[in-house]
Amino acid sequence: MIRKAFSLLAVLSLACTLRSAFAQTETPPTPLDKQLHKMDLSLNGVGEYNTTVNGIVIPGSTCPAAGQPPTGPSGPADSGCAMTQFGSNTAGALVSLQYVAKPYFGLEFNYGFARYTENYEGPAIQVSQGISNFQVQTKANEYSFGYVATPPHKLFGFQPFLGAGLGTLAFKPTAFGGQELPEKARALYFYSVGLQKDYGAHFGLKVGFRELFFLDPDFGQNYLTILKHANTYEPMAGFYLRY
Repeated sequence: MIRKAFSLLAVLSLACTLRSAFAQTETPPTPLDKQLHKMDLSLNGVGEYNTTVNGIVIPGSTCPAAGQPPTGPSGPADSGCAMTQFGSNTAGALVSLQYVAKPYFGLEFNYGFARYTENYEGPAIQVSQGISNFQVQTKANEYSFGYVATPPHKLFGFQPFLGAGLGTLAFKPTAFGGQELPEKARALYFYSVGLQKDYGAHFGLKVGFRELFFLDPDFGQNYLTILKHANTYEPMAGFYLRY
């Protein structure tokens, strides 16, 4: 997918260059040209900072504390069913295709890619796996749609933007560090804010911040299920091309 995005960026860059070269002789823009000029394709580098969540393995009665009989999710077994989950911090990429019809109405499609390690710690892992830290190396692929607004009033010469949307975040364990666990997708919600600036008619730079909300991944395994929502913070910077 990232390779395809680079190919699209290269084609769009070439089209923009040729269009500029013949700008003096071209005819007035057609309705299609006007619509295409409202679209841009961006490639961004993002940081991936994942939060830590804590909870009781569901159902708690399947995870008794060592030396205790199972007594249910509200009994003494709870201390042995506690688990902490967090993803390691890393870097990733985000490709976005936007169509901005007017300043306060636009649409976008996002594809994000990252690779990191999900960590599971606590008494529940000690009881179920016999180790203190269970790790799953995974790819995390984002597919999302959103609304984007670009207010017409600039801030210090930069165009502000903000957006929100939803989609899916697919966790795919890697071949060698994924513990042979199956792929699992989670519903995803996000918001974004940032600044961008055009440098010519077809090129621009942007910086921003996104926050993702999703249910922590359990890869379909009940001994990893605590049903807690996690967050990923994504500072980002990149460039965009416009026809």
